[in-house]
Amino acid sequence: MSGGSGGGGRAHGTGGADSAAGAGGGGGPVVLVPPVEVMRPRSADGVPAQAPPPRELQYSLELDGFRALAFVLEGGRVVLQSRSRRDLSPEFPDIAAAPARLLPPGIVLDGELCAYREGRLSFTDLLRSHADRVQAGVPVSYIVFDLLAVPGRDVRALPPRDRWELLGTALGEAGPPLQRVPATQDEETARAWFRDLREAGVEGIVAKSPGSTYRSGSTWSWRKVRHSDTVDAELIGLIGPAARPRALLVRPADGSTLTTTPRLTPAQARQVGALIAETGGALTADTDPEHGPVLRIARPPAVELRQVAGRHETASFVRLRGEGV
Repeated sequence: MSGGSGGGGRAHGTGGADSAAGAGGGGGPVVLVPPVEVMRPRSADGVPAQAPPPRELQYSLELDGFRALAFVLEGGRVVLQSRSRRDLSPEFPDIAAAPARLLPPGIVLDGELCAYREGRLSFTDLLRSHADRVQAGVPVSYIVFDLLAVPGRDVRALPPRDRWELLGTALGEAGPPLQRVPATQDEETARAWFRDLREAGVEGIVAKSPGSTYRSGSTWSWRKVRHSDTVDAELIGLIGPAARPRALLVRPADGSTLTTTPRLTPAQARQVGALIAETGGALTADTDPEHGPVLRIARPPAVELRQVAGRHETASFVRLRGEGV
């Protein structure tokens, strides 16, 4: 992740901050200030296929870190805005110092704060204090994948290829801790990344369509595919009516408790409700402190789940396990 982009049409600017200012029309004021809601990709089941030119997707790495917008404001002050609109700059002063030193006021970046340990991304190290990370020798980088503004100009309405080229010009030859995400338009390269980089902590791949102007909220113009594993778990509770539950409270082998998502299909809800009725499983109404109202099952049956890799673990219901199922 310390290298440059992988064939994503990078503009190899050497002017850095000066070129970024020029991209905004010869310099100009700050036009975009926090808070700004980030653009979020929708989930896909597999790496999207590349379409023939000119409808070319751009593929980039989905990294395991803290999503953050970086605003370079007047006077060189930098705000690292999290998705929850909290300023992370005091927790990552080295990262905030990099755009303040290299970029002019008015630049707004979108990217991921990533920590590294023993050659792989380490999300848990992001949860440590800055002093603890320094003492442990854990480096942090800000991996940038989009540009929202340059001095004097909001560029969110530009197509992604133009924003990507402006981003390359803005960052110039910058290196860690400030760098662009590896990206490519080659589908086979993206599939190789998805296959080979999981052990390095890469969560998956994001594919961006050529018409995806930057807008707040989730969108199908950006699609992400993450690694997933099929695991067995105990069904310990029902959420919703016993005969037609909306979701399941499950316990995988690691002892955690998860609520399945998305909502069960009507067929899945009927299947689970019928099994509970047939086995005479006793249900007890309870309120779980984390998951809310739940009908707990006295004798938990086994279920098969699909869990998506990453820190935001989710579990989707696949099927009931057992004889005849």
